[in-house]
Amino acid sequence: MAEVIELTAGVRTLFGKKVKSLRREGLTPAVIQNHGKESIHISVVTKDFLKAYGVAGKHHPVKLNMDKGSGYNTLIREVVRPPVGTVPTHVVFQAVDAKEKVTAQVPIHLTEDIPAERASLQVIKSLDHIDVEAIPSELIDEIIVDASVLVEVGDKIRVGDLKVTGNVIIKTDPDQLIAIVEMPKDQIADADAAAAQQAEADGVVAEEEPEEGESTDEEAGENSKTEEADKAKTETSEEK
Repeated sequence: MAEVIELTAGVRTLFGKKVKSLRREGLTPAVIQNHGKESIHISVVTKDFLKAYGVAGKHHPVKLNMDKGSGYNTLIREVVRPPVGTVPTHVVFQAVDAKEKVTAQVPIHLTEDIPAERASLQVIKSLDHIDVEAIPSELIDEIIVDASVLVEVGDKIRVGDLKVTGNVIIKTDPDQLIAIVEMPKDQIADADAAAAQQAEADGVVAEEEPEEGESTDEEAGENSKTEEADKAKTETSEEK
């Protein structure tokens, strides 16, 4: 993690409904949570924050440069957005100690070449990040997951299958599912329809081709006529 991400911040003196004036000026109200000490209320330039957040996410340290040369090494913990829109209304930073382990959210990405997708199967991705623990300088920016193991229906990748280097510890439940291969719904529908047609066809064949030991209606009729003829002969013989 060689890249240093810096962001200029100013001490904030406006609170409550008054922060609307900051937003009109292109500033986003924020707070620094400082190791159990009193929180520090600040504001950052919105466009600069969005640029930094696009790179840092919630896993890469951000150096906040304050007035008079002071500053804090932080992680972005929370970004509050309105129900409609992408511009944040509030940001929470957490001050971090260079020698103290922290927990951060690291994004995970599957490799692009997935055999199951080449076979027209569907890969359901259920997790896009995991929680890891490390000192700030050893936090990783992303985890690339080898998706070549996703070949056929039922193949899956869990958090426990991931490998990380260095002193990074994965904190997310190892049984948590990351991705699984399933048959597309349209293929399932086609397969069900084909099975139904086959079952119906098998039923017709069963009616047309009786099992061994059974007789058709014509055979039953012929047998009945034969039995009646034999009976008549017997009665005639007895009368004589």
